[in-house]
Amino acid sequence: QVQLVESGGGLVQPGGSLRLSCAASGFTFSNYAMRWHRQAPGKERELVATITSAGGSTNYADSVKGRFTISRDNAKNTVYLQMNSLKPEDTAVYYCNALSRRNNYWGQGTQVTVSS
Repeated sequence: QVQLVESGGGLVQPGGSLRLSCAASGFTFSNYAMRWHRQAPGKERELVATITSAGGSTNYADSVKGRFTISRDNAKNTVYLQMNSLKPEDTAVYYCNALSRRNNYWGQGTQVTVSS
């Protein structure tokens, strides 16, 4: 059974940091590119960051470049999103996504709220 379980969300003040984790099971994690998306209320889902299967290449949305870092540990079947200098506009549900040529798996999401 394929599972992607996000954790690490919560309430943080502007300028603060959070580290999201996504634990994968039920598929060969190291064969999949991993992505983080987010969706704020009333807005479309946005691709935030991508990392290739071996972790050699990353890409970021312009809105988070220089503040967010995606990484992965294939030995632990886990992908991370380190979020620094958080802004109120980063408030959203953050989703983990595993992508291959054949499959596209999603987690259930974790809420991140940036507010004073």
